[in-house]
Amino acid sequence: MKIGNFLEGKNIQVSERDESDFLTALKQGDRQAFARLVDETSTQIYRTARQILGDEQDAEDVLQETYMKALKALPTFEGRSSLSTWLHRIAVNEALMLIRKRKTPMVSVDDTQPFDSEEESTGMEIVDFCCLPENELLTSESRKFMDDAIQRLPENLKTVFVLRDLEGMSIQETSEVMQITENNVKTRLLRARLRLRQELAEYYAEKVEKEKSK
Repeated sequence: MKIGNFLEGKNIQVSERDESDFLTALKQGDRQAFARLVDETSTQIYRTARQILGDEQDAEDVLQETYMKALKALPTFEGRSSLSTWLHRIAVNEALMLIRKRKTPMVSVDDTQPFDSEEESTGMEIVDFCCLPENELLTSESRKFMDDAIQRLPENLKTVFVLRDLEGMSIQETSEVMQITENNVKTRLLRARLRLRQELAEYYAEKVEKEKSK
């Protein structure tokens, strides 16, 4: 585990000795070390929770709960995954529990079923975006629609999409956070992308027609 790997946007060279001392300090309850951990990871953890939950206050609650649980569990942290992956796993679990408490669970997608992109895309509308000016694709309205479309995904698809496509985690890291197989990560990701593509196609179809009629 390299501490430099989980520092968001920072290229810090950390020696093996410094890394070991930092982890030892964390496990021994050193408040300064824990404050450093929070400072260096909280932005990404909050952003992940915000993208999954779609609500700033809920994300704040998850962030607080994540570090409270991490503080209690650090003495038994075995280092089988990076600190970042471990914290994300706690945050994702907290976010999903919050979702399930507040609404009726959505019907989950069966990850054991083979993914057939041709079959699953049957009936989807294909829209050519060439007729739209580039600035039309980047408007705040369009970004808001995309954010809302992500929130409408079933929670199992949305979480994988957030971790992999928005947070940039690898398939392996996403698998570790979600505690599912890498094949299931790939299947959920493909299904999430397909659903979002369909929603965007329908959204931009109206804009294309308006542009053509000008």
